[in-house]
Amino acid sequence: MNEILKYFPHLTDVQRHQLELLAPLYADWNEKINVISRKDIDHLYEHHVLHSMSIAMAVNFRSGTQVLDLGTGGGFPGIPLAILFPEVRFKLIDGTGKKIRVVNEVSSAIGLRNVEAVQLRGEEEQGRFDFVVSRAVMPLPNLVKLIRKNIARRQLNSIGNGLLCLKGGNVDEEVRPFKKYAEVTPLSQWFEEEWFKEKRLIYLPLC
Repeated sequence: MNEILKYFPHLTDVQRHQLELLAPLYADWNEKINVISRKDIDHLYEHHVLHSMSIAMAVNFRSGTQVLDLGTGGGFPGIPLAILFPEVRFKLIDGTGKKIRVVNEVSSAIGLRNVEAVQLRGEEEQGRFDFVVSRAVMPLPNLVKLIRKNIARRQLNSIGNGLLCLKGGNVDEEVRPFKKYAEVTPLSQWFEEEWFKEKRLIYLPLC
């Protein structure tokens, strides 16, 4: 939790409590269903929670915003973002049912009321959202092709509707087709921990 409070010191008591509950919940579920790699579970807050919350450094979602987390896995980045933005609606989808079960159980255990988690593939999702968020679920061109149908036209936020995607390593080739309007931000701009050195946030306006 110290990594979180270091960068998000103004959390409410409710938000702090919800975040504190994540470690024992994921440790317990990971024993039953492997949703986080065994070597990573000890770094849950840095590698998963804070990584997910980096999206909040780029945009402060306004009340009423609708966000789709595509390929959420065990609930990242959706659950940490839902904690940060209780007035925003999040739909978390994944093709693997057991992962969605974990998302629903964790969301319920910490009292999240702004999360809907459904077993669904991206191709099947027909809803419209202000933003799609994801963590490296597929190559960027494929992801953009998949989600264009899901971007709403209304504008609520300080940046245009589109994709906020977390990726690691060199992203130059993936971004090349979108270089005229893509914004690539090194997470090391916000976080000093070594793990974030090769991590990027890619924002693509798609509306």
